[in-house]
Amino acid sequence: MVVEAINKVAIIGANGQLGTDLLAAFKGNAIPFTHSDIDVTNPSTFGPLRAKKPDVIINAAAYVKVDMAEQETEAAAKTNIIGAFNIARLSKELNAVNVYISTDYVFDGNKKGPYTESDVPNPLNFYGLSKYAGEIATQNYSQKYYIFRMASLFGKAGSSGKGGNFIETMINKAKNKEVLNVVDDMIMSPTYTKDAAELIKQILEIRPKFGIYHIANEGRCSWYTFTKKIFELLKQKVRIKAIKTKQLEMSTHRPANSALANSRIHKLKIKMPKWEDALKRYLIEKGYIGDLVAI
Repeated sequence: MVVEAINKVAIIGANGQLGTDLLAAFKGNAIPFTHSDIDVTNPSTFGPLRAKKPDVIINAAAYVKVDMAEQETEAAAKTNIIGAFNIARLSKELNAVNVYISTDYVFDGNKKGPYTESDVPNPLNFYGLSKYAGEIATQNYSQKYYIFRMASLFGKAGSSGKGGNFIETMINKAKNKEVLNVVDDMIMSPTYTKDAAELIKQILEIRPKFGIYHIANEGRCSWYTFTKKIFELLKQKVRIKAIKTKQLEMSTHRPANSALANSRIHKLKIKMPKWEDALKRYLIEKGYIGDLVAI
C-alpha cells in the first residue's frame, strides 16, 4: 500500500476524549479547534478553519448524552446532523478528506453476533438516529469521506459531554465502598481512544477506499465482565453485582448487543488490540497500575 503524506489535519472537538488522543497521534500536523473556535452548527464561524486549508477535517464534535437526547432533540440534531452536513459541505469546498465519527448505537441490537459495516442501521434512540442521519449527510455531501463507527469509548481525557467515562465512574464508586450494580445482558466492544486515534492516522496514511469502517478494540463483553476485568487488573476486591438492563428502568432504549466487527480493516491486514490489553494500558496511562496505586 502507498502511504500518503498528511500535512494539515484539522481536528474539531480537539479537547474531547477522542480529540485529545487525535492531537497526540497527529502531533505536528494537527490543527486543533474547540467549540470556542468553531461551532459546527454555524458556518459563519468557519473562517479560521478555511484559512488553514487542511488536507483532512476530522469532525469529533458530537452531542453524546444518550438519555438527554430524547428531550433535547433539537440540540442533538443540530450538532450531530446539521453539524455533519455543514462540515461535509466545507470539506468539499476545500477538497479535504472528511472524517465523521459515528457510533455503535446506529444499530438496534437484535443481531446475535457483532455488527459489520454492511449491516443495515436501525437506531433505537434519538442519539443513534441523529448520528445515523449525520452519516447520511456525510455520504451525500462529501466527495472524499471516512465514517468511523466506534463503541463504548474510554480515554485519559474523559468525555466532556458525560463528565468522565465508565471506568472512572466505577473506580469512584468503589472508592466510596459502594456495591457496583452492573448489567450483564448488554454486550459491546470497549474501545480505547488512544488505539482508535492511532488507527485513524494509519487509515488516513494508507488511504483505502472511502466509506464506512468500524474501529473498536477486538472482542466483546458485557458491562459486568468489563467491570470485573477493571478490578482484576487493579488487584482490588470490590463488590460487583450482575443485574439485568430492565432493572435499571431506563427511559431510553439501548441496543442489547452493539458489538462491532472490524471487517473492513481486517481486509487491510490491520487489527486493533484486544479490549483487555487496551484496558490494561489505559489503567497504566492513568497511573492506577504500575506501582499498584491503591484506590
